[in-house]
Parts: sequence; C-alpha cells; structure tokens
Amino acid sequence: MSEPGHGDDVIEMAQVSTRFGDHVVHDRLDLCVRRGEILGLAGGSGSGKSVLLREMILLQRPSAGVIRLFGQPTHQLDAAATQAMRQRWGVMFQRGGLFGALTVRENVGLPLREHSRLDAPLIDEIAEWKLALTGLAPDAGLKLPGELSGGMLKRAALARALALDPELLFLDEPTSGLDPASSAGVNELILKTHALYGPTVVIVSHDIELLWQVCDRVAVLGEGRVLALAPMAELAHDAQATVRAYFTDRRGTPRAAAA
Repeated sequence: MSEPGHGDDVIEMAQVSTRFGDHVVHDRLDLCVRRGEILGLAGGSGSGKSVLLREMILLQRPSAGVIRLFGQPTHQLDAAATQAMRQRWGVMFQRGGLFGALTVRENVGLPLREHSRLDAPLIDEIAEWKLALTGLAPDAGLKLPGELSGGMLKRAALARALALDPELLFLDEPTSGLDPASSAGVNELILKTHALYGPTVVIVSHDIELLWQVCDRVAVLGEGRVLALAPMAELAHDAQATVRAYFTDRRGTPRAAAA
C-alpha cells in the first residue's frame, strides 16, 4: 500500500479510480512519488501501470479521485496551465515515439522548437549535446530512427525526453525488447542521468533486473490498487504472497537481486 502524502511529493494520487465501462482498472488507488527519487511501477499485465502513467502525464483523466502534480490539483488546470505543466517533464515512450520522417537530431530538438525561441543552429547544438550525453556517436543524429538499433533508439528517445531539462522524467518500459547487454547499458544510463540532472523519475517496467538495480522504491499494482510500496529488498520478502511471487523464483529466492 501507499504512504500518506507530504510536502515533498512531486506526484500525489489520492483515491484514484479508473473505469472503462464495467471494467475497473483502479479502485481508490493511493500513490505518492517523492521529489528526487526513482520510483518503479510494477505488476502483472492488466494491472493498470500504463493507464496510471497516462493519467500522470495528463493524457487521460481518472474516473474519480484527485491527482496533484507539483502540489497542484490537475483537475483545476486550464489549457494554458496544463501546457506549462507538461513542459516540466519529459517522457520516454515504450517504442521510442520518434517521428520516422525526421532525423534523430531533429526529433531531439523538436521540444525546443515548439517551446523555446532559440534559433535553429543552437537547437541543433543542444540536440547533439543531449545525444552525446546518452552515449550516441555524433553521426547518429543524422540518421533516421529506422536506421538505429534497439538500444540506440532507446538512447535517442531518452535524449529527446531530456531536451527541456525536465524536473520529472517518465520512462515507459525503457529496456523492453533489448538484449541483456543493451538493457544493462540503459540501466547505467538512467542512473547516470539521475546523478547528472537529479530529476524525479517514474519507470514502468517488467524488467526485474532494472527494478533491483535502478529504483529507490517500487510500487506493485494489482487488484486495482497499490499492493505494496517499498525498496526491492523488502518487496522480495513481503507478507503478501501475490507481491512476493512477482519478485521471487519458484524456489522463493529473490530474482535478480543486486550484487
């Protein structure tokens, strides 16, 4: 279960319910995300992780309940305030979400072209710098997204999410579809990015290795609510069998425990 909110919460979700017709996704869910932490969202398929993420980034309204971002109730925001709020975070979508007709550098610079008055040469320089920070070679920016490998595409998507130097970073399945070596590289990149910029990070992931190595705390979703919220070392020994089973193998040994 979640903890009561306090003044240092960047995201606070109180009694959030989400329904699609007769299907209940969230039932009076409570969740708080602390400033500066890396929080993982885990749970089985259909537990509502992606729906919760869409609600956090204001792409979807819950059926009931209150969501506060940076202390502001989102249902009270008008169009201008909503747009300003969205500029305070970056989103790395599961499949990259880059525009196929634009070069990688143009994709990374897109948020700057839309939300700043910087001239084109400076935007290109900033985009190249963001790509370099994610470990991509200079020539990667001149390629189209379809010419990148899976790991490179993830890095390019992260570079675009960082374009506006966000306070809050959302990562949707950042290691899905990657081989173990590429996944490990993305894990290291997330930690490096957090150390460099200090954003609050919310990660939706099925990757147990990532949850162990990267997250300060993990919220396990199920039964329409947050079943548990704690560091991975505690979740692996949680009293609830449904939570413990998610993080342990058939012998009851914690999976992918950090060394």
